[in-house]
Amino acid sequence: MAPEGATTPHRLGQVQLGPTDKKVLCSAMCQCDKMPDIAKDGKQLKQGCVSGRLKALNVLLAHRSPYKQEINYDMSKSPPAPIMDGGIATMGHSYLPGWIRKYWGTEPEHAPSFKAGQGLIRRPDVVIVNDPTKPPTQDNIKQIVEMKFPPDTLSRPQADAYRAIAGSPAKLRKLEPGNCDCDSLETEKAKVPVEQLGWAAIAAGWVVFAFTRGRTPRPPVPAL
Repeated sequence: MAPEGATTPHRLGQVQLGPTDKKVLCSAMCQCDKMPDIAKDGKQLKQGCVSGRLKALNVLLAHRSPYKQEINYDMSKSPPAPIMDGGIATMGHSYLPGWIRKYWGTEPEHAPSFKAGQGLIRRPDVVIVNDPTKPPTQDNIKQIVEMKFPPDTLSRPQADAYRAIAGSPAKLRKLEPGNCDCDSLETEKAKVPVEQLGWAAIAAGWVVFAFTRGRTPRPPVPAL
């Protein structure tokens, strides 16, 4: 057992993502591993880079991307409920302190679950939904993917919470740069199956278009 107060990493089985989902997420992971965002103090912000890329993709697709980044979940509900925008059901709430103040009747600094990753609020890295026109509720969750850049690990409390959100242990996956063939990804980018015109394929096409800086064909924009 880990010493009191220490974080115990939790190992998951082999990553099993569909080819299009893996291509989208690996594109973001490889790009951010090689060219991360840089903080003012010089720190590499690889996780923030991935979140920013997926957030931009979601905005581009009118908040109907199948890849929902860092959605907060209210763990006091059964099943855990996504905290979404009041006007756009497919967009995560943009200001968690305001939501806590409104629904929990307390200031964020006095709410024990306000800090990300602790208590009654949990925020998975990526929630892949089956139907991107609907919110990421448990019945619409295809998979939850934790995107980890070593030495970051997935702790047991995180894993347990994310399984509760997903509704099934089989829906939780961890993705690391080592799971992505980043060196060969450049040559594979043109093979993203955008011709299928599914939401995931369209999203994959836009990821590729952005990361190749327009050197691949411009993907279609889905009808709303």
